[in-house]
Amino acid sequence: MARWSRDELESFRGEPVDDLIGPEVRLLFVGINPGLWTAATKTHFCHPSNRFYPALKRARIIDWVVDPDTGMVDEQRDDLKERGIGITNLVNRATVRASELGRDELEEGKKRVAEIVSVHEPKVVAVAGVTAYRTAFGDRSADLGEQGESLAGSELWVVPNPSGLNARETVASLADWYRTVAERAGVV
Repeated sequence: MARWSRDELESFRGEPVDDLIGPEVRLLFVGINPGLWTAATKTHFCHPSNRFYPALKRARIIDWVVDPDTGMVDEQRDDLKERGIGITNLVNRATVRASELGRDELEEGKKRVAEIVSVHEPKVVAVAGVTAYRTAFGDRSADLGEQGESLAGSELWVVPNPSGLNARETVASLADWYRTVAERAGVV
């Protein structure tokens, strides 16, 4: 079981995490930015308190478990890509908390994601986190669900942030949202 000291985790501050996007992505999940644990494992949404993968499993989108101590194995990455599921971030710079990001970084993040979407053309883009979405996309009234606009031709959704810090959501409620966008994208 790999556990890092604060100093070891701190050494990942500012590190990027590679996007996980296959050639035929149909559903692109967009996180806010990688946390230090994610940067250490090179696996999006990997912190032990993050509910992303448990929610995907509960929604019957995946049938495996990610070890938060070691991150994904290549077979799991390949499985996501084969299923047409991709993962990226608005900002690709590891921090302790998303609150360390500036408005300008999030607004630039929208442009970054729009470029990725225009290249890969997923059917659905699901931004995980309404507060970050509101800032990045300049829509202070946005709420969870399908948005009234597309992003580079893809359906644009806001789904709940799976972080353990988001006390409003449970694995079950996250699974419902993730299943909905997966169905819209045709990956289940």
